[in-house]
Amino acid sequence: MAAAAPSPDPLDMAAEATRGLRGLSTELTARLPRLLEAMRSLGTGPDPHTVLDRIVRTAAELVGARRAVIGVHDPGGDAAGERGLADVVTYGATEADRERCAALLADVRRAGAPTAPRAPRPPGGYLSVPLRVGEETFGILCLAGRRGGGPFTASDRHLVEVLATEAGIAIGHTRVQGATRQRERWIEGSVAVTHALLSGAAEDGPTVIAEKAREVADAAAGIVLLPEDGGGLKVAAVAAGEPSALLGAVLPARAPAVPRLLAGLPVRIDDPAADPLLSTLPGRYGPSMMLPLSSGDRVLGALAVPRERGARPFTATERALAAQFAAQTAVALVLAEAQRDRERLAVREERDRIARDLHDLVVQRLFATGMMLESAERRVDAPEVRELIERAVEELGATVQEVRTAIFALQQAPPEAPAGLRGRVLREVGTAAVPLGFQPSLTFVGPVDSRVGTVIGAHLVAALREALSNAFRHARAERIEVVVDATARLADGRPGVRLTVADDGVGVPEDGRRSGLANLVRRAEALGGSSTVGPGLGEGGRGTTVVWEAPLPGGEGVPDAVP
Repeated sequence: MAAAAPSPDPLDMAAEATRGLRGLSTELTARLPRLLEAMRSLGTGPDPHTVLDRIVRTAAELVGARRAVIGVHDPGGDAAGERGLADVVTYGATEADRERCAALLADVRRAGAPTAPRAPRPPGGYLSVPLRVGEETFGILCLAGRRGGGPFTASDRHLVEVLATEAGIAIGHTRVQGATRQRERWIEGSVAVTHALLSGAAEDGPTVIAEKAREVADAAAGIVLLPEDGGGLKVAAVAAGEPSALLGAVLPARAPAVPRLLAGLPVRIDDPAADPLLSTLPGRYGPSMMLPLSSGDRVLGALAVPRERGARPFTATERALAAQFAAQTAVALVLAEAQRDRERLAVREERDRIARDLHDLVVQRLFATGMMLESAERRVDAPEVRELIERAVEELGATVQEVRTAIFALQQAPPEAPAGLRGRVLREVGTAAVPLGFQPSLTFVGPVDSRVGTVIGAHLVAALREALSNAFRHARAERIEVVVDATARLADGRPGVRLTVADDGVGVPEDGRRSGLANLVRRAEALGGSSTVGPGLGEGGRGTTVVWEAPLPGGEGVPDAVP
């Protein structure tokens, strides 16, 4: 990734901004205070678009123009959008003004300086000035319709050129700051995903990836797709601000995007309405990009990040950062898979070692002890003693058989993890008992496995893991009660599933971190549910009770497409 350009020196900036003020006419000199005030008002902004909006208004007011347009091309690569414009900022402009500005910008990019527009000049005059950051022409400022009539004067052009120089400096600063913030956000997102996948959340990896990608890409949704046996891609996780019918949708192998993604190539979607995946929600999404999750020659899946309808397209810089995010995420997925394989191998090796020790030490000693007792039995005359020895030999024989059965079981492959929601919840609660130092109580209400589908169950398990982790790290609890109720009714009467995790710990401090609780809320709201926090199990309500709930399929307002 290229390093950010160094910030211009303030003295050089001032010199550049005032170089054009030498030898001014009397008329222009009289307008200097207004120009300086306009330059001072530009300053910088939180993003380039804000600064451009300030520039276009200031320029129009400075020379008395009724209409103004700034057209900007994509500085990081190919231009996007309307007539080659990556961004358009207007002040009272018409569609014809926008077209003329786009044509002029194309001329500037080809020739390095503005030429006569290919469209007729409008009545009242027309003035265009290139906008530059250093030696780079990044856009053009077009002014039209001088108040009072008549053409723009040479003094007007001179004022706008000086203003354009100052505008270039402001944009340069804003771009450097914005690029730095943007790069830091993507890096932090990549680190967060890698940490989550390698710290035990690999099973819920698609959801983690989708949530973080949506956040760092400033997108309307994050969508993770995994390969299907038939050669297509299936949506495994969706992070969005509202319930999505995309969960479980399949992008078939015949779709144009699939061969590119499975070949490790990104896909840019300018018209989601024509895309076979995103068109399932017509009108909801705008510019999108789909990125392969590939590591080496292996493609693990794909990541899609669509923006809202009407939002600006992704720039070349954003596409490059997103590609790096996807590549790092794929590496983290491979590492997490290798970590799980090592853990399974370690368990297998430990089982083999225990089996060998039981066979070589315990069984052999038991067998030897039995032979000693049989030898002693033949030398004893008392019937009652002989009977006791005989019983002891039988017990030893039975013990040897039981140990051999245990050895055989240890030598078999470990059983697969429970597939149902009940089994996954039991495993999470059992795993949490180790760091907690005690076993939380667990209650199931209703047919959990049959009523709660795969997708909602995955979110519930992730919410349970988050709640138990919070109890362990922050609550210092001595008692935890977990309830999974598949017969719950939500506040609006819809059928749902409710997870309750209550403890008697110290509660949630007022100034404490609440990122974990925020994650619970986002998960629930993505499914159309909710997550709340209340008093705990301790005396006087001490502790915390987390209630997480989501609607079940078939209820009113719940998409049937959600599994």
